[in-house]
Amino acid sequence: MIRHKVFKRKKIKARVRGKISGTATCPRLSVFRSNKQIYAQLIDDQSGKTLAAANSRIDAIDKAEGSKVDKAFKVGQELAAKASQAGISKVVFDRNGYLYHGRVKNLAEGARDGGLIF
Repeated sequence: MIRHKVFKRKKIKARVRGKISGTATCPRLSVFRSNKQIYAQLIDDQSGKTLAAANSRIDAIDKAEGSKVDKAFKVGQELAAKASQAGISKVVFDRNGYLYHGRVKNLAEGARDGGLIF
């Protein structure tokens, strides 16, 4: 069962990544969700570099009260703040094969709330 779930997510991920790509002016916002944490980064696929990153392991977010969904929203806001410092306002969202629901959706809403456009 688990092997099937992982295979299915990787298949979806490959299909999505075939259609989207990030540039220096409009990077790809990639999301990784583990059981406990959530990670997000802005990637320039042309040069292969990470422009900004945020995760739920930051002390300000990790020690905060609330559920994992609430922390995902804060990670999105943190990433948007780092992106604005780097001069980035427009991104392409890569959900990385996960459903656009729960923590992934809240991270996207937090990034939009912080000022990112996608």
